Amino acid sequence: MQQTPPARVLVVDDDPTVAEVVTGYLDRAGFTVDRAADGPAALERAAAARPDLVVLDLMLPGMDGLEVCRRLRDDGPVPVIMLTARGDEEDRVLGLEIGADDYVTKPFSPRELVLRVESVLRRVRALADSRSGPAPLLRAAGLTLDPVARRATKDGVELPLTLREFDLLAYLLRHPGQACGREALMREVWGWEFGDLSTVTVHVRRLRSKVEDDPARPSLIQTVWGVGYRFDVPDGEGGEGGDRA
Repeated sequence: MQQTPPARVLVVDDDPTVAEVVTGYLDRAGFTVDRAADGPAALERAAAARPDLVVLDLMLPGMDGLEVCRRLRDDGPVPVIMLTARGDEEDRVLGLEIGADDYVTKPFSPRELVLRVESVLRRVRALADSRSGPAPLLRAAGLTLDPVARRATKDGVELPLTLREFDLLAYLLRHPGQACGREALMREVWGWEFGDLSTVTVHVRRLRSKVEDDPARPSLIQTVWGVGYRFDVPDGEGGEGGDRA
C-alpha cells in the first residue's frame, strides 16, 4: 500500500528565531517544512512547490501578510494560519476577511500552533472526502448551503464565505433553535479542545455581516448571553433544509 506523503507546510516569518522554532516543531511532528523570510520569497517557494498549508506572519517587510495571502489565493485555494504580533481585533478581522482559516497571536505556544496546523489539515482532508459522495442541501431563511460544492447563497446571491465561516454556518443550520456554546462550537467547527474563544466571536461577527439583513440587529444568529449563539428559524420554516426542490 502506497504511503501518503507528509503534508508540506510553508512558514513565512521575518523573525529568524520564530521561524526556526516553528519549523523545528513542525518538522518533529512529521511535516515537510519550507521557510521564507518575506513575501516575494514566500511566493517563489509556493510557486516552486505548492504547500498544503501556510503559516504566515501578518507583519512582514515590504509586502505584508495580507497581500501575500491574497496572491497565494490567486493561484488556487490553500489553507492559511495567520500569525500576528498584536492582539488587535482589527488585525484578526482583516486576516479572516481575506480568507485566513485561523490566526495565532504572538507570543504563542509552538505546540499549540502544531495542533492548529493539524486541525486545519484534518478539516481540509475531511472536506475532500465529503466531496466524493452526495450530501443534502441545507436551507433556511433564504439561505442555501451545498456542503459538497462548498457554495452558499442567500436569496440566490452567492455569499463569499471563508472555510471557517461556511463550516460555522453549516453547523448552525444543522442545529436550528439550539443554544450552541462557544466551547462546543470551537470543538465541533474548529476541532479544538482548547483555544481563544474570541476566535468564535470574531467569526460570528463576520458571518453576521454576510447573512443578516441588518448585522447590528441580527434576526438569524442570536446571542445567547452566558452561553453562545443560536440560529433562529423564521416562523413557518422547518429546521435543517434537506435536499428539497
